[in-house]
Amino acid sequence: MKTFTLKRIVLGTCLVAGIGSFAFREDLFLVSKNLEIFASVYKELNINYVDDINPAAAMKTGIDAMLDELDPYTEFVQESDIEDYRMKYVSTQYGGIGATVANRDGKVIITDPYEGFPAQKADVRAGDEIIQINGIPMKGKNGDQVSSLLKGSKSTNIKLLINRPGEPKPIEKNLLREEITQLNVPYSGMLANNIGYIKLDKFLENSAQEVKDAFLKIKKNNPSGMVLDLRNNGGGIVQEALKIVNLFVGRDVLVVTQKGRNAEKTIAYRTVAEAIDAEIPLIVLVNSRAASASEIVAGSLQDLDRAVIIGQRSFGKGLVQQTFNLPYNSLVKVTVAKYYTPSGRCIQALDYTHRTAEGNVEKVADSLITEYKTRIGRSVYDGSGIFPDMFIKPIKYSLITQTLVNKNLIFDYATKYRSTKPTIADAKTFSLSDADYADFVSYLSDKDYNYKTASERVMDILKAEAEKEKKLAEIKPEYDALKNKVSYSKKNDLTQFKTEIKRMLEGEIVSRYYFQKGRTEYNFREDEDLNAAIKLIGNKTTLASILKGEGTYKTIGKPGEDFSANSN
Repeated sequence: MKTFTLKRIVLGTCLVAGIGSFAFREDLFLVSKNLEIFASVYKELNINYVDDINPAAAMKTGIDAMLDELDPYTEFVQESDIEDYRMKYVSTQYGGIGATVANRDGKVIITDPYEGFPAQKADVRAGDEIIQINGIPMKGKNGDQVSSLLKGSKSTNIKLLINRPGEPKPIEKNLLREEITQLNVPYSGMLANNIGYIKLDKFLENSAQEVKDAFLKIKKNNPSGMVLDLRNNGGGIVQEALKIVNLFVGRDVLVVTQKGRNAEKTIAYRTVAEAIDAEIPLIVLVNSRAASASEIVAGSLQDLDRAVIIGQRSFGKGLVQQTFNLPYNSLVKVTVAKYYTPSGRCIQALDYTHRTAEGNVEKVADSLITEYKTRIGRSVYDGSGIFPDMFIKPIKYSLITQTLVNKNLIFDYATKYRSTKPTIADAKTFSLSDADYADFVSYLSDKDYNYKTASERVMDILKAEAEKEKKLAEIKPEYDALKNKVSYSKKNDLTQFKTEIKRMLEGEIVSRYYFQKGRTEYNFREDEDLNAAIKLIGNKTTLASILKGEGTYKTIGKPGEDFSANSN
């Protein structure tokens, strides 16, 4: 009976797909032929394979393999994953405790409680280990299982049993789940020199309204300029991007055009309302993790000569997805078009259509990159993301700092610090003393934070080559002496890179007392992109010159480095 039902479903699906294809495909025979082959393979496996087959898993594997040949954004979402999909791409609301968790060595660790939500209000802290949820042990549970247990209907009870470092026995916490609203705008306010600042994390539902509300509040202070921070924003809903651009440019202005193989997917998006402020000096911050809708906002404001873009080159995702409902409460998200900024450029950086013989995806070739012009005549380019008008070199952390972060030693020390100090100075002024840093170094004395420097890797290669050539014995005294010098130098890394390690420590510690808002305010101190924006807004002549595409300027915030406003 199971076989007959599955066969009927598959053949029925093939028939519907074939009929749908007839309207717009000339190769109906090839489509029908291959669908029939696929259905026949599936039927024969189901009837004859030596072991039982999970029909849903087998079909999911087949569909995923087909979509993997296209691009990473075209995906099938089965019924059991629909809720998680809507949370990730559509909605910012769910019922839960308001905290992020991570699985570390089989332990479920609270990494970030959100201020004002049940976990924080119940004094559940970053670094706490959840050992039970409603009496269910967490041992062996994966991330999805833990998330499912934490989430639930609004106003329902949830009981956590947690281990807290420094506490002799587990702590029981009784919480009431709330509707958790993840803000698209987690922070906004005033910076130095009376400059407004809005941090936009994502383009999910209501993001444009949040930006508008924040902007209107800022305007009450009569700001001298405005910074819109899109760094690390992976994008979201195109219509929200359109509305945000419309805050700064007037009615009936082309913002973005999407063009697809299917003519119905070719749409030009224009502004529909008057701007809230079409004159305020505007800076947009981007980096390599700003993508999709972030690039629409940054790219259109750049093309319209409305804003100066500061930071690093953006990710380069110029593809548009649309979801289509499928039978049995599943759906498929399909790349239906590419988007083009007002100048006509598509910023897509990876060419999924023309793969190498090995099936690899490469960047758009330099020979295919085309120059376009902004409204006033500045040069911009396609095929490589949004290149900023003012490039700021990204911070490159040392190996020791990366290792301390990746091995969670900075995180764990912040947990220890929070357990011994009930209060600290405010986020904007907090600083660790030399005695505090010495305590951190002492804390590391019995911890594993081994890493190999570039010098050590070269030494390993030298030794391997010398052994191959049977010359190691000849150079061994010199080799050992050099190795000892390299090792001694490495021991000084905690001193040599004290400044950057201390910064990472301070930011993590501040977040334990003042949460996400505190971390943001602390990071303002050493934010080179933001400092460059503040200085540029204060220099109206240079700002105007950049927007006019005039000449070459010094990179603000990077003394002595030349940059071309239109360099690629």
